[in-house]
Amino acid sequence: MMPLKEAMRHELQSILEYWEKNTVDTVNGGFIGTIDCNEQKDYSAEKGSVMNARILWAFAAAYPVTKNEVHLQLAHRAYNYLSTYFYDKEYGGLFWSVNADGSPKDTKNQIYALAFAIYGLAEYYSVTQNDDALDLAINLYHKIEEHSFDKEYSGYLEAFTREWQPIDDLRLSEKDANEKKTMNTHLHIVEGYANLYRVWPDAGLKSVIKQLLITINNHFMDIETGHLHLFFNEEWVEKPDVISYGHDIEAAWLLLWCAEVINDAQLIEIYKKHAVIMADATFEGVDTDGGLWYEYDPHEDHLIAEKHWWPQSEFIIGMVNAWQLTGDEKYLVAANQNWEFTKKYILDTVNGEWVWGVNADYSLILKDKAGFWKCPYHNSRACLELIKRL
Repeated sequence: MMPLKEAMRHELQSILEYWEKNTVDTVNGGFIGTIDCNEQKDYSAEKGSVMNARILWAFAAAYPVTKNEVHLQLAHRAYNYLSTYFYDKEYGGLFWSVNADGSPKDTKNQIYALAFAIYGLAEYYSVTQNDDALDLAINLYHKIEEHSFDKEYSGYLEAFTREWQPIDDLRLSEKDANEKKTMNTHLHIVEGYANLYRVWPDAGLKSVIKQLLITINNHFMDIETGHLHLFFNEEWVEKPDVISYGHDIEAAWLLLWCAEVINDAQLIEIYKKHAVIMADATFEGVDTDGGLWYEYDPHEDHLIAEKHWWPQSEFIIGMVNAWQLTGDEKYLVAANQNWEFTKKYILDTVNGEWVWGVNADYSLILKDKAGFWKCPYHNSRACLELIKRL
């Protein structure tokens, strides 16, 4: 068996090679909006801002490790497309999606998307020192603070119209509750802000990150169960929700990283404890094959018996992180077992990249290979994190 670190170096190259060879849109510019589970490319598909921002992040983050000039060129391509077509020069937001030709399609400001743009732009700036990219990231940060931050109850509101007016449908996707404040968006705002702080150590930004981490600790963390609360109204009244194993283990390591970026000793201690508690709780969602189930609904006692690609990516980082914090080998064993599961069932050894996931009987989930939600972010980040940590 190849050691985990070496396996991650190999897998990183493999993931990026898929995106390099298959997703560059030579017809319309940028990257193809959708490649389905049969590798069919849809050049007419709409393009998502989150997908583009994540491609930007992945190639910018990988370049210092791979030293591959093609990866830098693809980061340039993603930056140029995002700044030209997704950035709303009139209202200063980010289009949720554009048509294949780059014209605006869904013009709402989904704060989640702005957060990912900041995350990707900051990473791109760190490798290119492109001042325009940094300025764009800072502009988007100011827009979120101006319009999304709830000055009365704290926290961040989900979505707005293009003109920054209230909007009826706040959801990221059809499976989400239509609520004003969500764990998912808060997690990715603080992630984007922390990445921005790495390259732009602004005192105001630091205090915002600190407040965000306190808000997350106060509202989204459940110390009793080790799981996250997911949905709230604007006054922090919780709405019924599921247990999302992937988000639990992602938050476990990622929030600690954010606290470390701003070097806040008190928050680091809080999130070190959370990291271990949440890793322990995530074991509830691990199957006998080492794979991580998707979600569990405690109200209906119903397991969504699917294993998607992205929770496996986050699980492997979260478990290595817990092992580093505690020295307890059980976490490292779990990470290795999960990688064995992922290699066997999630890696597409014929075409490259990872499949969307498998059902309980190991049949394939027939969803996009590349698309709105299927990007080289979770899995390339798992590779990069483990290369760095091991």
